[in-house]
Amino acid sequence: MRPGSVTIVSKSTVIPEKKSSLGDLKLSASDLPMLSCHYIQKGGLFTRPPFPIDALLALLKSALSSTLVHFPPLAGRLITDAHGYVYITCNDAGVDFIHANAGHVFIRDLLSPIHVPDSFKEFFAFDRTVSYDGHFKPIMAVQVTELADGVFIGCAVNHAVTDGTSFWNFFNTFADLSRGLKRISRAPCFERNSVLISQAVLMVPQGGPKVTFSGDAPLAERIFSFSREAILKLKSKVNNHKSSFIGEIDAIEILGKQSNDPWKPDQKASGKVTSVLENWLRNAVAVSKPQTDCPNQTVEISSFQSLSALLWRAVTRARKFHPSKTTTFRMAVNVRQRLEPKLDPLYFGNAIQSIPTYASAGDVLSRDLRWCAEQLNSNVKAHNDDMVRKFIGDWESSPKCFPLGNFDGAMITMGSSPRFPMYDNDFGWGRPMAIRGGRANKFDGKISAFPGREGGGSVDLEVVLSPETMAGLESDSEFMQYVTG
Repeated sequence: MRPGSVTIVSKSTVIPEKKSSLGDLKLSASDLPMLSCHYIQKGGLFTRPPFPIDALLALLKSALSSTLVHFPPLAGRLITDAHGYVYITCNDAGVDFIHANAGHVFIRDLLSPIHVPDSFKEFFAFDRTVSYDGHFKPIMAVQVTELADGVFIGCAVNHAVTDGTSFWNFFNTFADLSRGLKRISRAPCFERNSVLISQAVLMVPQGGPKVTFSGDAPLAERIFSFSREAILKLKSKVNNHKSSFIGEIDAIEILGKQSNDPWKPDQKASGKVTSVLENWLRNAVAVSKPQTDCPNQTVEISSFQSLSALLWRAVTRARKFHPSKTTTFRMAVNVRQRLEPKLDPLYFGNAIQSIPTYASAGDVLSRDLRWCAEQLNSNVKAHNDDMVRKFIGDWESSPKCFPLGNFDGAMITMGSSPRFPMYDNDFGWGRPMAIRGGRANKFDGKISAFPGREGGGSVDLEVVLSPETMAGLESDSEFMQYVTG
C-alpha cells in the first residue's frame, strides 16, 4: 500500500452527550514528562460489520458521545496557568472523528507480511503530533478506515493525559457502549490527591517541547508471537523447573499478579480462588521445589521477565557490541498499586515509571538467561512505595520531559503490557483480528507488549529495530525457537 493511498472522506467533531461537571485536572509528575511524547496511537483491525458503513459511522459517533460523558478529560484541552502549572480543562470542546477509505486494501495485505506494513501508519490521526500540542488541538481523535473486507478503528490520544491502563479502559468502554451495553463496568477515577500531584513546575521552551529521538532513521517493525506453551517452556527453563512443575508456575504467577493487577475479577470469587491456590501450593511446592545450589534460584521469575530477558540477550547479540559496552533495558511499571496508600486501580491519567536495568554486553551474553532475568526481576521487585516516591522526588528536583529514545545505540525500552485487555473490544460484530499501533514514539529498540489474540497467557511483542539489528534478531536461534509461526 503506497503512502498517501488512504483517502479522508469526512472529518467532524464529537462532543459528550451531556455537559461535564468535572473541574480542571492538574497534570501530575507522571503526566508532565509525557508532554514531549507523541500521542498514543493504538487500534483494532476488524472484519467488515454486517451493516452499511453509514450505519457503522452513526453507531460509533453515538457511542463515542456517550463514552465521553464518562471520560470528560478526553473531550477537553490542555491549559497552562500564570504559574506554569498545566491542567486539563474539561470544557467539552470535543474530539475529532475521521472517516477514511482504503477500499483497495484487504486484511491479508495487512497481516500476511512478515514485517508490519507502513499502511498502519495511515490509519491514525495526529501523526507525529507532540502531546504538548493538546493546548490547541483535540486531546483525542478516532479514525475509522474502510478496507476491502474489513475496517480499522484507530485511536490517537494525548500521552500527557493517559497511559495504557487509562487508554484501554476508555477503548473497552467505547466498544461496550457501541455493542449496546447501557452501563459501564469500570468507571475511571479522577481523584488528584496523591503524591503524584506535584508543586514542581516544568519549564518548556518557546513553542513547546520536541520529541527526544529522530523520526527519520530507517526502522524495521515486526510482531513476534509467543504461544502459551512457548512462554511456559521458557519460564520453566529460566526457573530451572522440570515440566511437571508448570502447574505450580501458573499458580504462583496468578497469586503474584493479583497484588498489582488493576483488572480484578469479582472479589469473593477471587478470594476463594486465592485460598484454594495457596493451600494447594503449600503442598505442591513442598514436594516440587527444584534442586539447586544457587541461592537466588528460590526467586520465582515471571513469564514476562523471562521473555524480556530472552529479548535482551538476542538484541544485544544482534547489535554486536564490545563486551564492555553498557546496555540498558527499560521497563514501564504501573505504580497504582505500588504506592501507599494505593491509587484506585482505574485512576485516570499516567501512573507509570520507567525502570532502567544496566548490564555490560559481556555479562548479558556470557551469563545465562536466568542471570539476565534476575537483574530485571530484582529491579521490578524493589520498585516499592519508597522507590516510587524517590523517582518523584528526583524529578521534582529537576523537572524535565521524559528522554524517550536510544541515545547510545544500546538501549531497549519496553512499553505497554500483555495484561491490557486489548482483545476485549467487541463493537458489536466480533473481537479484533489484530491490534496494531501507528508511527508514534517508535525508534530503534522500542518494544511494545500485547496479549496474544488466543489469550491464555500468549504474548505478542511489537519489536522496532534498525534493519540490521532486526535481521540479526530474526536469525538468532535462541530467540526464534520460542516464536510461533
